[in-house]
Order: sequence, then C-alpha cells, then structure tokens
Amino acid sequence: LWRFGYPARLLKTNHFRTAASNTSFPAVWILLAQYSGRIPGCFVVVKKNRFSTMPESVEDKANLELYSPHPEVRGMTLLNREAFKRTVVVPILKVKKEIVNTLLKSLKHTVLQRPGLKRVVEDPEDEDSRLVILDPYKIPEFSLGESEQEVLKQLNVCPDVSKYNLELTYENFKSEEILRAVLPEGQEVTSGFSRVGHIAHLNLRDHQLPYRYLIGQVIIDKNPGITCVVNKTNIIDSTYRNFQMEVLAGESNLVTKVKENNIAYELDFSKVYWNPRLSTEHGRIIELLKPGDVLFDVFAGIGPFAIPAAKKKCHVFANDLNPESYSWLLHNCKLNKVDNKIKAFNMDGRDFLLGPVREELSKELPLLKEGQKTSFHIVMNLPALAIEFLDVFRHLLVGEPCSTAGLPTVHCYAFSKQDNPAKDIQERAEASLGTSLDGRCSTYLVRNVAPNKEMLCISFQIPADVLYKRPCP
Repeated sequence: LWRFGYPARLLKTNHFRTAASNTSFPAVWILLAQYSGRIPGCFVVVKKNRFSTMPESVEDKANLELYSPHPEVRGMTLLNREAFKRTVVVPILKVKKEIVNTLLKSLKHTVLQRPGLKRVVEDPEDEDSRLVILDPYKIPEFSLGESEQEVLKQLNVCPDVSKYNLELTYENFKSEEILRAVLPEGQEVTSGFSRVGHIAHLNLRDHQLPYRYLIGQVIIDKNPGITCVVNKTNIIDSTYRNFQMEVLAGESNLVTKVKENNIAYELDFSKVYWNPRLSTEHGRIIELLKPGDVLFDVFAGIGPFAIPAAKKKCHVFANDLNPESYSWLLHNCKLNKVDNKIKAFNMDGRDFLLGPVREELSKELPLLKEGQKTSFHIVMNLPALAIEFLDVFRHLLVGEPCSTAGLPTVHCYAFSKQDNPAKDIQERAEASLGTSLDGRCSTYLVRNVAPNKEMLCISFQIPADVLYKRPCP
C-alpha cells in the first residue's frame, strides 16, 4: 500500500484499522478508493452498503426525512394543516436535569437545532431526568462518536442512545419544505416574495397557479406581519405603471405603509407602482445630490426620489401621469413635512419636460456664475419607455450654452435583454439624443429583472450642442 503513495495518516487511522481488521482485503481497497477517488490500474465500483455513513433501514430513512412533511400532502391545493402530521424516530440521551444546560453547551453541534422543536423534553419515567433530542443527521446510526462519548464520560452521563418518537406538525416545517412537499416533484417552488408593508407580492409561474391559494396561506402562516398575499396577473401597464392582481389569502386591504431609507410612505398597492427592490438605487441617486441642487423627477411615482431629495434641502420638481400616484405623492409630501419644498405636477412626462423643466432651466442656467456649485439632475425612472423621451432634450433651450459644469445631468433607466446591456443602453440613448456619448456617460446595473433581462441606469450630462439651439446670426 505504501508503494502507491497512500499517506501514513490514512493507514494509521482508527477508521482504517477497524475496517482492515473486520473486512476482507478487497474491502480495504474499496476504502482506499473512497479516500483517493482512484485505484492504480483498475476500476472499482464501490458498494454503498459496505462503507456508507448513510443508514439504509426503513426506520433510519425516516430520520433523514425529519424535515419533510408527510408524503400524502403531494398535490394538495387547499391547505389542510392536519395532513402534515407525522411521527419520526430520533435519537435521545437520558440526562439528569441538573446538568442539561451544561450538556447542551458541550454537545451544541450534536443536539437537535430546529426552530419550533424542543431540544429537551420531560422523561415520562423519571421526573428527575430529561430527554435531550439529538440531531438524527449527526447521529445517523444511533451511536455517538468518540468525542461525544468523552464529553458524556466527563459529565458522568450514560452514553447509550435511545430512540424517541417525535411528532411533527405543520408548525414545525418551513414554507419551502411545505411547498416542496405539495407541488409536483421536480417543479420550481416559490417561497420568495416582495414585501410591501403587510402585503406579500408574488409572481407565480403557470405551473404554480393551481396551488396559488395554498401558497398564499402558507406565506401568511410562516411570516409574521403579513396579512395579505397577492399575485400579479398581468404585466405592468406602461401608462400608469400598475398591474392587475389577485388576492390569494388574507384581508383584501391593499392600502399599506412602508419605510425606505428611514422615510415613511403610504400607498394603495393596487393603484400605484412600488418596488422594494429599488431601495438601494433610490439611496444611490440621493447620495449624488447636495443641498441646494435642483432635481426634476419626471416619473416620480409616490416620491421615493423626490421626498428624500427635499429632505436633503434640494429644490424638487416631481411629476407623475397617474392621478393615483400624484394623489399619494401629495399625501406623502405632507406626511414627511416637505409639501412646501416640492412642486408636484400631474402631467405626461414629455409635457413636463417641455413645460416646467424647460421653463426652470431657461430661468436658472443663465444665472449660474463661474464656480457656482448648484447642479441640476433629471431622473427618468420608467425603464420600459424612458429612453424614448430623451429626444425631448434636442434643442430644448435657446441661446448660448452655459458653462459645462452647469449642464443638467440625466439619470435614465432602461431594460435590456442584450448580451452587452451597457452598450445596448448607450446606443439607444445616443439614437434618441442624436449624438455620441462615448466618454461622456456611465452605466450602472440596478438589478436583474428576469433571466436575460437587466435594469440599468445611464447617467450623462446633456451635451451643450444637443441641449441648446443657437439663434441665427
């Protein structure tokens, strides 16, 4: 064996000596094959039932299904919590109650660690003792290892492991485990959702729709504070940025409160657009602003850019075409006490740019003095369409260009399904503006929306020759 280079530490281990003394010579070769993954000059099929640490008996298989609900729940569409009850056999130690806490600390990696399941139960035969439940995955053959036995010896505890019938109920399983047991085998399980206040928002796949009411109820059961679950039933409408939804479980109250970056908002989730996954992006843009800057929010929604900008003492012009969004924008401005710092509009985005934005820029840009630090930012967060609005900036202003530092910075959002999404976004923006942005723009990956679909933000200062139309000599 030494000739083949097998290390001494393998040949000297108790595991090897025990195997070598209790098995035939071929079995020793198999053990070595398991160690190295090969045997020089030959091919061996290793039989799992010889040296596998995975138990094979029916009773022990039940142990490995400790975290699996009863198989009869497969295909359930209306939730029946009683059907999830099952009994599994787990290993236990009998311990004097005085040393239970010490034992739990000493065997913390061996004791059962499962939220909702007791690790210590009463001993029905001895009121002075307790039964400590061990993890069946760590004690697969109901026998402790040498290190655990040494701990028990020091604590004067009998190392004999007994079997205990543990009853599991619906409450003991996680939502992923419940849904994996219910949905057909091999099909994708959905347990993730967007949380909007007390509402859980799902985007279910077609194969999950027959189980949607069960999925909704499981999410409510397993997530404290969720009292309503909805599923999107169509794509976002590009005009008002809302979508049809079905209430799957819980109350039908879709007016909710959310908190983002320490700012509170209220909204009707069925009538306005809100995406909690954009919290980081909202914060990123606000970090770019300085007190005294001017922000034009073209597609403002209920105010996740506008309100924190106003709190940062920026001058804010916020617009949204959706009357519901406009109404909630006004409401949230008052809620956050910035209603006197934000000028709100209920207009088409193009009209907003051609009207209030052009008017303000025409008035303020000529007044900028060399070295003045005021910056102008235009946020266009309508990824499905915003790039199509960039042509508005062509000759939006008339006159001589202001200093380069005073040119407005645009933050425009868009979706891309191309292999090089940054290049795709830049090329589309250039087509709308009618000029090259090479060396004059940056792109930022906001999030992955779907497989092969990215949301990006392209930021650039509007070139002077695009923004200004010079008067004829």
